[in-house]
Amino acid sequence: MTRLRNLDDEVLEAPFDTRQFLRLLSYLKPYKKQMIIALCLMIVASCAALVSPYLMSRAIGMLTVGDYADIPSVFLGMALAVIVSGVCLSLRVKTMDVSGRKAIATLRQDLFDHIQSLSLPFFDSRSAGKIMVRVINDVNSLNDLFTGGIINVIVDCLTLVLLVAIMLVINWKLTLLALCTLVILFLIILTLKTRMRKAWQIVRIKTSTMNGYLHESLSGMRVTQAFGRENLNREIFDETNRDIRQSWLRAVGINNLFWPYIDTLSAVSTALVYIAGVLLMGPAGATAGLTLADLLAILWYLGRFWEPINNVSNFYNSILTAMASMERIFEIMDTKPLVFDKRDDLPELPPICGKVEFDHVSFGYDLGTPLLTDISFTVQPGQTIALVGPTGAGKSTVVSLISRFYDVTGGALRIDGYDVRDVKLQSLRRQMSVMMQDSFIFSGTILDNIRYGRLDATEEEVVEAAKAVHAHDFIATLPRGYHTEVNERGSTLSTGQKQLISFARALLNDPRVLILDEATSSIDTHTEMLIQKALEVLLKNRTSFVIAHRLSTIRRADRIMVVQDHRIAESGTHEELMVIPGGLYRSLCEAQYRFMNDDGGAVPLG
Repeated sequence: MTRLRNLDDEVLEAPFDTRQFLRLLSYLKPYKKQMIIALCLMIVASCAALVSPYLMSRAIGMLTVGDYADIPSVFLGMALAVIVSGVCLSLRVKTMDVSGRKAIATLRQDLFDHIQSLSLPFFDSRSAGKIMVRVINDVNSLNDLFTGGIINVIVDCLTLVLLVAIMLVINWKLTLLALCTLVILFLIILTLKTRMRKAWQIVRIKTSTMNGYLHESLSGMRVTQAFGRENLNREIFDETNRDIRQSWLRAVGINNLFWPYIDTLSAVSTALVYIAGVLLMGPAGATAGLTLADLLAILWYLGRFWEPINNVSNFYNSILTAMASMERIFEIMDTKPLVFDKRDDLPELPPICGKVEFDHVSFGYDLGTPLLTDISFTVQPGQTIALVGPTGAGKSTVVSLISRFYDVTGGALRIDGYDVRDVKLQSLRRQMSVMMQDSFIFSGTILDNIRYGRLDATEEEVVEAAKAVHAHDFIATLPRGYHTEVNERGSTLSTGQKQLISFARALLNDPRVLILDEATSSIDTHTEMLIQKALEVLLKNRTSFVIAHRLSTIRRADRIMVVQDHRIAESGTHEELMVIPGGLYRSLCEAQYRFMNDDGGAVPLG
């Protein structure tokens, strides 16, 4: 791992995208009824809240002229308005919280489903931690927007309109004077909006970086401690942590510029209205017809006026924050898988016998850099094919094409005569089992791990598969046997034990095509010999592809193919290849024999 590789993250610089925002809002479509109900509740609550200042001003007007008869009725009306507003607000919160959380859950599920459909290159180029940030943090950041932000801003805008209308009716001159300060506010918003969006975007990037580095560090803790990297890793973590703190403070600092401006403008506006109102009520404005009750009503409504302005500004900030997350979510959801069903009506691959044909197949991970060139061979059902060759020659690529982790870039790959691209992907993979060199163990029981690919398997079938690969003996010694809980990646198991569990998982799936990619690399020689005996029975009538660096494990294969220089350089049985003077396979065997002989573990070549 390079020192700062995880400090780099993809930077998204797209401007506000209305189509993307509408796409986000589409997740609220199933809850239109609830949104309408919430909107109506908010309108009633807002109207009720606007009644109180008017009633209060009327009460003061009655007091100034000595009319006390209707005062109780006015205060009763104010109490009812407060109660109605409170009840409606409570119901609105409950309605939108439920609907918003459901919409958030749907978005997260869609994102997860899409991530599962993406091809391996996507995961090769991104750390798991950064992907987790998209699914958890970025989706959660949309919570405020979904659980009331949209409804609130609609109601706040409506409230502003009603406030202005009421104020204009009471006194249009004071109202226009108060609204003059809005021009300054809009100029401030236009000045800060770009800075705010970029600032919150940087916060998301830094948070993603932190999660990516943290996930990598925790996964590689054994290596970290073995090489004494704790101090250096602490420095890197401190650097990323400092980046997050500084970027967050910058974003919040820009955000908080709004509130002093709004408070200042509110105070200035109130002062102007108060001064103008006093002048209109005095001798200079005797003909203006402004009463104390009207002036107080204007001032109280003006105080209410800045509250929705604050809320709208908050919503605007939330939109800018949500946009940074929305861009990152849809960036993943718009990523197209490289391997996919070309159309929905593709046929299912029927039960196969296991005939595999490579017809002039070529492949390269990058355009212009071929890894396999013009490879052709046919494997009959039930045959065992061994692939050998130097590291990086393309052995794993060959088997990855069979299971369609990647698509060929030239030629065709057929199974039982079906081009693998012309049948549904899942129907192809359901009839295969793949065991990789890196044996992944999921959190759960040993039993659940073995039947991961076949959930309907009985415990007896699981035990039978484990016995076949000689995993039963060590499983039986565990505290709860097959029901023993293991952690993610099987941290309490040895490497060999994890590979045996993965081997049992592959065999239990009862595949027609079995792929073993360095599956026995960490198993001791005795256990490996037992596995080879089990395979003679369990792989009968199954087509199998075996990749192994220890050539002694593949001598009984029906055919051995040597992959070198982007092609199949040699092909034949062990005996046929060993008699080729200067042959690649013979050279590999001789080199390995010399190494093992020097190490005291020689085995005969013949």
